Order: sequence, then structure tokens, then C-alpha cells
Amino acid sequence: MSDRVLNIELDATDGNARAGRVRSARGTFETPVFMPVGTRASVRTLSSIDLEALGVEIMLANTYHLMLRPGAQLIAEMGDLHGFMAWDRHVLTDSGGFQVFSLEPKVTDDGATFKSTYDGSLHHLTPEAAVEVQRDLGADIQMVLDVCPPLPSSVDVVGQAVERTAQWAERARRAFLTGRIESASQVQRNQAQFGIVQGGVDEKLRSLSARRTVEIGFDGYGIGGLSVGEPREQMLPALEVVTAILPVDQPRYLMGVGDPVSLIEAIARGVDMFDCVMPTRAARHGTVLTDEGRLNVKNAANARSDAPLDVRCSCPVCARWSRAYLRHLFQVGEPSVARLLTIHNVHWTLDLMKRARNAIRAGTFEQLRLETWSVWG
Repeated sequence: MSDRVLNIELDATDGNARAGRVRSARGTFETPVFMPVGTRASVRTLSSIDLEALGVEIMLANTYHLMLRPGAQLIAEMGDLHGFMAWDRHVLTDSGGFQVFSLEPKVTDDGATFKSTYDGSLHHLTPEAAVEVQRDLGADIQMVLDVCPPLPSSVDVVGQAVERTAQWAERARRAFLTGRIESASQVQRNQAQFGIVQGGVDEKLRSLSARRTVEIGFDGYGIGGLSVGEPREQMLPALEVVTAILPVDQPRYLMGVGDPVSLIEAIARGVDMFDCVMPTRAARHGTVLTDEGRLNVKNAANARSDAPLDVRCSCPVCARWSRAYLRHLFQVGEPSVARLLTIHNVHWTLDLMKRARNAIRAGTFEQLRLETWSVWG
């Protein structure tokens, strides 16, 4: 065990795919892992009890939204995110960078000034401020503030984003390490910090960003700016360039990716951690993830079906309710259906990660990869 506050322990590889666990002061979580997104300290329609029952070991919370409402200081007073949510498992907080930049703020070398989506008030977020906010939130893993360029962007724009991301990462790391030493809270001293690699789909810029981020030195590494609209055939080569550079003994996190093929292809390239709103958002609109592909439960063909959502699924929803009943709930506007389908979709995605871990350990990952493509490709 190294002196890092967070370590990845690998117990099997199959090609570049890795299976193991991340160990922190809070405990462990198995990898590859999918992190459900709890934007406002809650995964939409689910409670902490639901997440525990599903076996979720780590979830993601959104710094941008929480710093605005209810505010990081209030959350700190409530025992940080773990006490606030009554959740004693791992939490990762993003930096808020993606949400800030989607609002087209005024960006300078110092930071970004943006309007609140809640009340229009102005806020200035710097790399140092993002560290401080996430320190108050008390996440086990916090992310640096980065620049995610829009798609498409010119090479000059992407290059500028890479340069600014590197400069901000250096500032964020200094602020984080200083805060870790000075903090009176053991929880905050045990926090880990991940850097973020940018570069769009430009392989040279991806390589440059990865090398500069590794030189700074973090507890783990996020890969941002992918799965933002580019075709998969451009995303995967850019990803492969990065994973070839990132340290093998530290966690690698591909941000915002959740479709089954991209998850499996990223695992094949050595990625350990993922998050995405896709499974939960799809559920709220009636789209179900199954071993046979996507199922729209609202379709009339399900009106008299006594079949479960997925005959191979072991989730509590498939064990109890029929497609006909769940379609009926949508037809009459019953809110509980969103929760039930979300439970299924989160379970299915977590199970895909479990199957990936098992396949890596058994040396059969390529078979799982081909099966996933045959259904979802």
C-alpha cells in the first residue's frame, strides 16, 4: 500500500481491461465501476436506501448545483454530503466545470464568471474556489476545475482549453495540498483529488494534456471532453492515446459515458470508473435497458404482456411486476413508475460492470465485448 490516500489494487487483466478495487480511508469499491449521478445530492427518484439495496458503492454529486443550492457551507454544517444524504459510502464530486461552461460564462485565466440558473445571481469560480467548495462538500474524491471546449471547435480553441486546463490544474493541486495539510477535519485530509485530461478528439493534444496532467501528479485521473457528440470512431482513438499514458497504478475515470458499447470499449482500453445520467434519464421517459437492447415500456405491444422488463434480470422490479402493469402506470401518470424503471436501469448498468469484472477475471472479456456489440452496436 502506498502513502496515497487512495489506491487501486488490480487483481486481473485481460488485454488492457482491468479488474480490481479502489481503496480509500472510507473503504473500497470494485472496478470497473459505474457511478449513478446524484446531481442535487440525490439520484433522481431514488433514496440512499434504494442505492444501498442496489449495491451502489460510489455515487457522483454535482458541485455546481450544490454550491448554489443549498450551499456548500450549509452542507458542511450538516456533516458534509455523507451526513446530509445519510450515505456512508463513497462520493465523487465533479468540479462544476461542465455545467459552468454549458452556460457560456465569461472565462479568463483567473476563472469563470457565470449566472446562477436559479436566481440569475453572478458567481466567480476559480480553480482554488472549486477546491474549497468540494472540501466543504466532503466528497471522498474531488475533481479539478477544467475547460471543456464545445463540439465542434477549432484546433486553436481546443489547444487553448488544454493550456488553461493545465494551468488551472497546477493551481488546484497547490490549493488542495495546502488545504489537506491545514484542515482540521480528518475527512478532508482523507480526500483524494483527480486531474482531468482534455484535448477533444485531437490525438496530439490529448497526449500533451495527459502528459502535463500526470506531471502535476494527482491521486487519479479523469478523462473529460469525450462523449459530447463526437462519433465513437473518433472518441475511442482519443481515449486510447490517454490511457496509454496514464499511470497503471492509479484510477482512470471516463467522465459522462454510459451507453453499453462505449462502457465496454472504454473498459477494453483500461478505464476503471464511469458516470452518466443516461440510465436514470432514460428510465424517467420509459426507456428500459435490457439484455435484448432498449425497450420502450410505453409501447402498445406491452399492454397485455405479463413478461418482466428483462427475463434475465434479477432486479426487484423484474422479479415482481409485468410490462403491462408498468405501462399502465405510465398511462395514468403514476409517479412511482419512474422510480421502478430507474431501479431497473441502475441495476442493469451495475450488473454490466459486474459481468465485465467477472469476464476480465475469467479471461473471457472479448466474448462479452462481442455480445455487447451484437445487441447495442
